[in-house]
Amino acid sequence: MGSGELTATMVEVHKGLLQQLPGTPRAVFLDTPAGFQLNVDQISARAADYFQTRVRHPLTVASFKSNMPTSDDYDHLQANRVLRQADFVLIGPGSPTYALRQWQQSPVPDLLADCVITGGCLVAASAAALTMGRFTLPVYEIYKVGQDPHWIDGLDLLGRFGLNLVVVPHWNNAEGGNHDTRFCFMGATRFDAMAAMLPQGLPVLGLDEHTACILDLAADQAEVKGIGGITLRTSAGAMTVKSGDRFALSVLREGSITPNRIVEPPESESVPPPTDSNQAFWPRAHDLEARFQAGLDQGDARAATNALLAFDRLVWQTQQGLEDEAVVAQARDTLRDMIVLLGNQMAASPKLRDERLTSLVEALLSLRQKLRREAQWDAADMLRAALSAIGIQVEDTPDGHRWHLTSP
Repeated sequence: MGSGELTATMVEVHKGLLQQLPGTPRAVFLDTPAGFQLNVDQISARAADYFQTRVRHPLTVASFKSNMPTSDDYDHLQANRVLRQADFVLIGPGSPTYALRQWQQSPVPDLLADCVITGGCLVAASAAALTMGRFTLPVYEIYKVGQDPHWIDGLDLLGRFGLNLVVVPHWNNAEGGNHDTRFCFMGATRFDAMAAMLPQGLPVLGLDEHTACILDLAADQAEVKGIGGITLRTSAGAMTVKSGDRFALSVLREGSITPNRIVEPPESESVPPPTDSNQAFWPRAHDLEARFQAGLDQGDARAATNALLAFDRLVWQTQQGLEDEAVVAQARDTLRDMIVLLGNQMAASPKLRDERLTSLVEALLSLRQKLRREAQWDAADMLRAALSAIGIQVEDTPDGHRWHLTSP
């Protein structure tokens, strides 16, 4: 998947993949690519909630955040056990280079391959997709840190199945606005230079955002689903395959280009071509979705509400001027997802408030007891009066103090 693994655009893809597996498949989310992030557990929780509410299928988390010597061996063994039993594994956002470092000298690569070999399904999206090929593009290091363009060795999981490729998600990214961020944020000039560094003849499989390229090894064919397409790029040119099309896996194994589907590689000096309404919509939608999620994570109700209202306005404007009903339907699904997340946050808030309030009040009452033991009655009474002023009534009993909230 080029991106969108936890959005409305990929719901039906996940459902379709799960339906092809026998019985009740055990679905697992592997959190390694985001293991260094402070919100990694929130990402995992979001994945589990997405599968439960949208895909209608339970999702277990295999937590393998780090392979450092200081990490918990029990957690590693538990993650390995969950992966070993999985029929469907989803790996998504984060840093591809971080994930590769953690998976080195671990059983994870073999466990992922075994999932496929035994008839299961492996879904590698976004950052995880970058790791699947022979080489990996270190996107953060180049785009964010400013390192010189280079490749690092990939997991090469596809190579185990005869697919000698480099995988590049976010192929049609347009988040740069006034600068070229296609080809996973590299832009044409930089990516052309990087492509020249690859071994002669090694194909690059480019995945558009919100697009999946499903590799069916048993049927020896691939199918494209989602709102974009894929591009197979070699030194001979580039073949594009749109959503809904199928092709033989021999195309990927051999890096062959069908003559009547060749398009010239983009010029280095080119700028992003004018996008159609679908392509223009999704970058704005993703930005608002990210702002909404950040507002929830930071407890900023104003920011979350403004993002939600802006998203609603965007959907309305899109509905008025866009003929593609599928995009509008997907946008509405995303909006509903955001509303559900808001509801979940509100449902959790009273519990969090009560837990925090209890800790605070008990600490203050312990201080009051200390003051009473030291015969500092005035100070103890002042503390009790302060609590009473904010609606917390304290009662002294033979068994100790009790307290409850009173009406405002």
